[in-house]
Amino acid sequence: MLNVKSIQKDFPIFNRNENPLIYLDSASTTQKPQCVIDAVTTYYHSYAANIHRALYTIGEKATDEYESVRGKVKEFLNVPDTHSVIFTRSTTESLNLVAYAWGQKYLDSDSEILLSEMEHHSNLVPWQLVAEKTKASLKFISLTDDGTLNLEIIDSLVSERTKLMSVSHQSNVFGTVNPVEMLIAKAKDMGAITVIDGAQAVPHIKVDITKLDCDFYAFSGHKMVGPTGVGVLVGRTDLMEEMDPFMGGGEMIDTVTLEKSTWNKVPWKFEAGTPNIAQVIGLGAAIDYLQSVGIEKIHNHDVDLLNYGLDILSQNKDITLFGNAQNRGAVIPFNVKNIHPHDLAKFLDTDGICIRAGHHCAQPIMNHLGVTATARASFYLYNTKNDIDALAESIEKTARIFA
Repeated sequence: MLNVKSIQKDFPIFNRNENPLIYLDSASTTQKPQCVIDAVTTYYHSYAANIHRALYTIGEKATDEYESVRGKVKEFLNVPDTHSVIFTRSTTESLNLVAYAWGQKYLDSDSEILLSEMEHHSNLVPWQLVAEKTKASLKFISLTDDGTLNLEIIDSLVSERTKLMSVSHQSNVFGTVNPVEMLIAKAKDMGAITVIDGAQAVPHIKVDITKLDCDFYAFSGHKMVGPTGVGVLVGRTDLMEEMDPFMGGGEMIDTVTLEKSTWNKVPWKFEAGTPNIAQVIGLGAAIDYLQSVGIEKIHNHDVDLLNYGLDILSQNKDITLFGNAQNRGAVIPFNVKNIHPHDLAKFLDTDGICIRAGHHCAQPIMNHLGVTATARASFYLYNTKNDIDALAESIEKTARIFA
């Protein structure tokens, strides 16, 4: 098991002498350990320079530190080739990159795009936009009442017209861990391109991209104790060589004349302009930190907190819990009788407890549940069962106020 007290010492925000924080919104963004903060600030005060173009010492160091993170991603997720690792601003940008650079080039009116009803808006809206432009059709794996996908209908949805499938590895609302290996295999049998939104999965479970054998996999740094403003797209190099650039500018070119340009090799072909250098370096420090703690230990800790949280919250008869997947991450969506989730979140905040309230960038899920919003508690390596006890107590106190 994790030594949470020791881990909390690594995170400055949990070491405040006044107003101690109980942070239960890691599915939205995680807190940052000092080593990640130091990695970012060290770049700015010790070797701030542009990469790939400076011939002086600090520029060469910046380039080396930035490029070394591709190797860390490769090791962390068992990626076949560092050239498959593209740095973006976020999971959202990574998914948009595929939608525009691959989708607009290869989809047409005879194509079908297969998604699911549990997708985050970032894995829904880009495909809606591309479908509108290419006249491709959208099809959806339906959602069941227990927060899982209706896998019984998958064979009726996948056909020779299926050109691309994009689904989440782990739901940001229910925490449901989807059987992406099976879904990828089904899609690939029909020759479809496969895209996985791994934003919620990578921080919590061991992901092996070589084993998954998907064509694209996207995730973000800020959900895995890394900085905001950095994401990763892992893609098949041969596919990305065939794709058109997502953005034009410096670094992504090979040759430029007034009339035309040719493109750099992958991954730099998709990293136009001065990139988020400090954030990528911070992501490398975050990967190092998670590796030092152990992703399997983090997962076991998550499961322990999840089971405890479900047990404690279910004892309050005024709480409605949503989702009941057997394989799920440490995420609990819920509502409290006669209290709007926004009101609940504000009242919990007076006790120093942070939860998420809203539609969680997943309005179709809210429509399926018949609610406008839910509250959501999500746990990570720095949380304890005492945090959950405090949550339950604060909910009861809030309910008494509203009563």
